[in-house]
Amino acid sequence: MTVQDIDRVSFAKEWERWHRAHEQALADPHGFLAITSLRWLSPEPTRFEDAPGAWSSGPEGVLVELADGEELTIDGTAVHGRYAFGAIAERASVYAGYGDAVIEIAKRGGHDIVRPRHPGNPLRTDFAHTPAYAPDPRWVRTGRYLPFDEPRAITVGAVAEGLEHVYDAPGQVEFELAGETFRLTAFNGKRPGSLMVLLTDATSGVTTYAANRSLQIDAPDEAGRVTLDFNRATNLPCAYTDLATCPLPPTENRLPVAIEAGEKIPLERGDRP
Repeated sequence: MTVQDIDRVSFAKEWERWHRAHEQALADPHGFLAITSLRWLSPEPTRFEDAPGAWSSGPEGVLVELADGEELTIDGTAVHGRYAFGAIAERASVYAGYGDAVIEIAKRGGHDIVRPRHPGNPLRTDFAHTPAYAPDPRWVRTGRYLPFDEPRAITVGAVAEGLEHVYDAPGQVEFELAGETFRLTAFNGKRPGSLMVLLTDATSGVTTYAANRSLQIDAPDEAGRVTLDFNRATNLPCAYTDLATCPLPPTENRLPVAIEAGEKIPLERGDRP
């Protein structure tokens, strides 16, 4: 076995460990696969079959009126009757317990929403795995981070019709692929200093999910270098369920080349063997 073979084996094992952890988080009892409905709140109090109480959105933010015998648990405390969640920030979520379920209260695209998450939802209990391309080191690219003078507010569309998202973009990531140079607009990542890009490519709608994929990028080094490991391009929740409000990539992030790496169309969307 050559050194190159050993490196490839090690690379594949590390990717498999990462992907298992990613899949476990996706299938969490209260993760996105547990969502049973997406409710857009209005000033009119409305009851839903998969959540207790009558829910509304008004000047006080999100309100719930719990009937006798109904209860939510918030920060470990049982609440009854009328409860005001207050104004919720854009892209923020708060969670209330309801038996073995969790009720997510959130704001997306300026709209207050409620998304009950039930562990017994068939989408979660039937989940097996997400198909993906075999990990290949050739899809790991060194790029360069090009920060903007000031973060730019970038408006993008959403998978939910009529909805828009606004993200602060600190800069762009430049890299080469197939003899061409590309620049992707980057948003802030999950960890301080890290980046996240939304993208599509020539595989989108063919072998990978049509609307978007996401790639997390570690913070740039002192020289501004970044590593783009397209083997770790992942689906967003909307690839599995219509009960998501995922953002779409900016125009410049729609690549004309095929990136045959990362996660493919989920089994739940018809990518069956």
